[in-house]
Amino acid sequence: MITPRTHHLIDLALEEDAGLGDLTSRAIFPAAHRSRAVIEADEDLVLCGLEVAAHVFARVDPALKVTALAHDGERVRRGRAVLRIAGPTLALLTAERTALNFLQRLSGIATQARRFAEAARLTGVRLVDTRKTTPGFRELEKYAVRCGGCHNHRSSLGEHVLIKDNHIAAAGSLGRAVRLAREAAPHTAKIEVEAETLFQVREACRARAEVILLDNMTPTQIRAAVAVIAGRATVEVSGGVRFETLADYTLPGVDVISLGALTHSARSADLSLTVTPIRRR
Repeated sequence: MITPRTHHLIDLALEEDAGLGDLTSRAIFPAAHRSRAVIEADEDLVLCGLEVAAHVFARVDPALKVTALAHDGERVRRGRAVLRIAGPTLALLTAERTALNFLQRLSGIATQARRFAEAARLTGVRLVDTRKTTPGFRELEKYAVRCGGCHNHRSSLGEHVLIKDNHIAAAGSLGRAVRLAREAAPHTAKIEVEAETLFQVREACRARAEVILLDNMTPTQIRAAVAVIAGRATVEVSGGVRFETLADYTLPGVDVISLGALTHSARSADLSLTVTPIRRR
């Protein structure tokens, strides 16, 4: 999962944390001082970001030898070692916080996604993320969602047509917005429309939208909307769905539930790094 954008993020993070060097470590450890370190899970979690963490260490000093002891998407238990590092102590400690920040954030999202995926496993409903991601981190956070077992919605505004409430308001009507979008979009593009009321659901059906997003509807309203759509479009549900209420929305006729909570509400997972000096004989 290492792309030019990931390299750029790593450089930004290291510049932020160690742009002036590591004053403490530089004062204590000579260049020749070497250590071993291990990153361990301090709670049960779904792992994500190992390769990114490894690249952080390598970016600080290629002399650091990094060995993965697990793999992304793996469920690991508390106390499990997931990454081993050996080499210059100064470089190891300089990279520590940045490597852990990536690993903890991405593992937190993967753990959250796995929890949701398992809850919906037998329903046949596809759980997808949204664009509610940390600025600049979308590619990595959507990768973490996949590691957890959920799926991705569009990654950018340019991937497919999604007509939302403000598009409809500015265009004057849902039907006009769909017509203009269909005239301009590639012939392969699906037209997705956000509907907040049953009236808009009927409008979207008349406009032949391929996907209808039921926004902030109650379960009762969703059942009514599904009956109106009657298989003429893919049904997506979004808005206010939490883990505690997920079962209320995995209803017959619902194909997709999009959840901002997969990314914006995931807490960072708990991992830590422990250092042991290498004794010279």
